[in-house]
Amino acid sequence: MNAFSRRGACPALSAPMQTGDGLLVRLNPVAGGPSSGGLSPKLLIGLAESALRHGNGIMEVTARGSLQIRGLTAESAALLAAEVDALDIAVRTGVPVETGPLAGIDPQEIADPRPLAERIRAAIEEAGLTQRLGPKVSVIVDGGGQLGLDAVTADVRLKAVRASAGVLWAVSVSGDGQSARPLATVDDDVARDIAVAVLRMIAEKSREAHARDLTDRQLASLAGWHSVTPPSVLPDISPARGEIGSSDAGSRPATSAVDVTSAIGESADDGSISPLAGEMSGRTEGGVQDRRPIGLFSLSTDHALGIALPYGSMPADKIISLAQSALTLGTTEIRLAPGHALLFLGQPTAANQTLQHTAATLGFVTAPTDPRTRIAACPGTPACASGRIATRDIAETIAAETADIPDLTLHISGCAKGCAHPGVAALTIVGGENGAGLVVNATAKALPAGYRPGYDAARGISRVAAMIRSARYQGETAAACLTRLGPVAIAEAYRQAQTEKRK
Repeated sequence: MNAFSRRGACPALSAPMQTGDGLLVRLNPVAGGPSSGGLSPKLLIGLAESALRHGNGIMEVTARGSLQIRGLTAESAALLAAEVDALDIAVRTGVPVETGPLAGIDPQEIADPRPLAERIRAAIEEAGLTQRLGPKVSVIVDGGGQLGLDAVTADVRLKAVRASAGVLWAVSVSGDGQSARPLATVDDDVARDIAVAVLRMIAEKSREAHARDLTDRQLASLAGWHSVTPPSVLPDISPARGEIGSSDAGSRPATSAVDVTSAIGESADDGSISPLAGEMSGRTEGGVQDRRPIGLFSLSTDHALGIALPYGSMPADKIISLAQSALTLGTTEIRLAPGHALLFLGQPTAANQTLQHTAATLGFVTAPTDPRTRIAACPGTPACASGRIATRDIAETIAAETADIPDLTLHISGCAKGCAHPGVAALTIVGGENGAGLVVNATAKALPAGYRPGYDAARGISRVAAMIRSARYQGETAAACLTRLGPVAIAEAYRQAQTEKRK
């Protein structure tokens, strides 16, 4: 375990990644059933105890629902891996083929996605694609239900849709539930074949490639090999209403990944993708609307209780305390969930309130309206050597002072790497040599529009929040208000609080 993975790779047990607070490893447990990502309370306690012994005691659940252990050294990472093996925890490897956290047990899901996900995994291995694809290439198989995966990005997306003939799968590429580009709505056999064919195309480009790098001609060839969005699919699932490709684009459905891939040389004119198709992603109109995995979720016979880690992170000793309480209350399984959450299953219904109270006392997030859920924050100082500001302290203050603006979201980054939220955010506080910079409508890597001392960053955001309260129109969102006000006015408000303080 002497070779560290480069940044951007997936820091698995066998390839820890160097970060500002040491090495980091990421685990995707599969104990408790195919693709469930479940652990017994005892196994989670064992993992947390290993994190205390060998890391810095900080554990995380990522936005995609993976478990991370921080602050390792080369030697301690090897010891951690040995202890995970000793606990007999199955850790998924290979190309990520992800299903929802309630897959197979949600009475509201359209279809159990696990069998199709397993078939895709097997086909990927059979095609020899695992070593040819980059570590960030992923597939999502979403059966729908209470906890969908629309907010999670992937290279290939398969989402269950109801049709008069049964369940079909809407296949799209490169994005989340709103932005992904649709290809076809097909049965599970063809969905599997198209998914593998897309991965094969990506692999043929390079190990650094993603689905976004595929050409329009390649994608049209895939879409044209099967009748896309047949009339039997419910219209609210397909706003494009069959306009993605012509019904006679291909004379037969693809029967294998090889057949699908062989279509690349054909003319794209026979299966062109309409501009309207960009509106169809199996999503709710108006944007991604995934429910937060926090609170109670009704299952066939009982409930799942969702509890989140604030900012995706918690000390391992607090995770141990929560898992011990769950064990005492009869919890049989704990599943990792996208959105930095843990789902507790199997405990009697009467135990849920007690478990929620314990979690709240320990500092976990127990309500989807908790203001901490709208702030992305990395560990920052003193936990991370790369951090320039105390991100979590700033986040806690901002969360408390802006609780009355529930749609105000922001990113607080200890440095310009932006680990907690690599994408664009409406507001980002980023630590640097000049203090806490404010970046408007960009990533943490962008040039800040204004600065103030790191210890006083929360005061600056409070001034911005006050401006939103006074300037927003009735019914206007915080994001729309900020867009209307513009970056110059926002930056001035952020800096102005310091000016007022000096006066």
